[in-house]
Parts: sequence; C-alpha cells; structure tokens
Amino acid sequence: MLLLLLLQENGALSIPDVNVVSHSHRNQEKTVARSYRQVTRLLCWVLTCPWNHQAKALHVKKTWGKRCNVLLFMSSRRDKSIPTIGIHGQEGRAHLWHKTKAAFHYIHKHYLDKADWFLKADDDTYVVVENLRYMLFGYDTNKPMYFGHRFKKLDKKGYMSGGAGYVLSKAALKVFVKNEKKKCSFVNNQTVEDVSIGKCLNHLGVRPMDSRDLYTRQRFLPLPAHDHLRNINSSDGWFQKFTYYPVAWGIDCCSDYAISFHYVDPGAMYLYDYLIYHLRPYGLDYLHHPSDAYEQ
Repeated sequence: MLLLLLLQENGALSIPDVNVVSHSHRNQEKTVARSYRQVTRLLCWVLTCPWNHQAKALHVKKTWGKRCNVLLFMSSRRDKSIPTIGIHGQEGRAHLWHKTKAAFHYIHKHYLDKADWFLKADDDTYVVVENLRYMLFGYDTNKPMYFGHRFKKLDKKGYMSGGAGYVLSKAALKVFVKNEKKKCSFVNNQTVEDVSIGKCLNHLGVRPMDSRDLYTRQRFLPLPAHDHLRNINSSDGWFQKFTYYPVAWGIDCCSDYAISFHYVDPGAMYLYDYLIYHLRPYGLDYLHHPSDAYEQ
C-alpha cells in the first residue's frame, strides 16, 4: 500500500499527501485504550495547595488528568476555577498525612461506586493513564492491594513513594477508611505521608504489590524521566538507600509501559504529552505485547 501511495500512473515517485489526517490520533489508535477505560475505571485525586492551583494543578487538568474516569483536586481551600475540594484547613508537609486521610474518606463517601481503582498523585506527578489501566487489568479490585514505587528506608516492610503516585484497589480503600482511625493511630504523629499510609496499609493487611514489569523495570518513577535515564543520583546515593528493588539507570531504568514520573514542572507536562501522544518516528511499526500487561 505504501508503494501505491508513492507511485503515479507514469511510475514516477511523488510525496504522499500528509494532510489526510489531522494532528489528533486516528480513531483506530484509540480502540484498545477506550476499552480499558470502560472496564478499568480509575479515579485520580491530586494533592495540591492554594498557591499551586493555577501554577500546577491547572496543568495536570489540561494534560494527563483528563484521561482519568474521575479527576479530583484536594486542597485546603475550595477553588471553583479548577475546581478543587477543600478537605483540610492547614497546609504544609506536617499536615500531608491528615490531608491524605481526609481525601480518602471524602472519596469513599462520595465516589466509591464511580471507580474500581483510586490513584493518589502530587501536582507535579505526570501519569500515563493508559499504562496504569494496562497494568491493573486482570487484577481483582475486590482484593485489598496497592501499587506504586516501593521504598524501604523508613519501613522495612516497604511503602509506596507518594511522589511517584500510588493506587489502591476498591477493597483497599474500604479497609483503610473503615479501620484507620482505630487501628492506625500509631502513625498519627508521623509527618511523612507516604510512610504513614504505607505503615497503616501494611498493618491492615493490604498487600503491597510488585509494580515492575516482566523484565523487572520500574513503572512508577520517583524522578523525572531524564534523571532516571542519565543516572542523576545524589552524591550520598539516597535513591539506592530508599528504593526497595535494585536500581537500574539509563534505558533499562524504566518500563516501555512506564506509568508515572515525579518532579515534573508544568512546561514538562506538555512536553511529555506531546512526546507520548503525538510524536511518531515515520516508518516504524509499534507492536503491542499483551503478555506484558500484568503479573499475578
């Protein structure tokens, strides 16, 4: 077919008409993603604050956030322009754990039946939503489990990085909301949000899942893509000390179906969107490998 497009009746080569399709994706490219959207319903809630509503949250909404089934922004102040939900009156790192608990209680009360999986992300996290659904497909949301980038530094059992984002099954959300006040009071004095919820979920029997792909490459990344790709480790090796699994840098750092990156500024949000959803090297054919979808 390609040759037919290039050849005229007289046999001379010509340039194909590049305007036959718009810059948007063709419908057939969206078919699989659409089917996953219907069967793997995802609620994304983004932790933000008043001074980041326009500076960061707005750009999440304009890029990856629009691909979630439900998108919520949790802040200390209600803001109709985003909109945000005012769930906790105080800001600052010392209040992130209490803000997170309030967010999950709010979601359980108002959105439990609107989704099957519940993702928490920061307002500087970029998420490839289709890849998240791809990983989650096949797992039973009625079993208490959660996924993310697993750290170990502050808890030997492991907990998921808050910046890279973590996703709870519906059963995990129910267990957490029902029991955290009575059974997780031992972490109420903790100021680190991801450590606190990790310890609580571990205590409640919610299973921390291995979120890596079949080749043990990470799918949730706590740093921007370029940092993982070029080994931007700090001089004291903090990342090796924190991460649960062995570290890989360079092209082997990240899964071909990577899900999230952290510390992504607003400008980079649009760059990621363009590179992932629009840029195509001409002449290459992308193959889909269903066996990479999930591991039980």
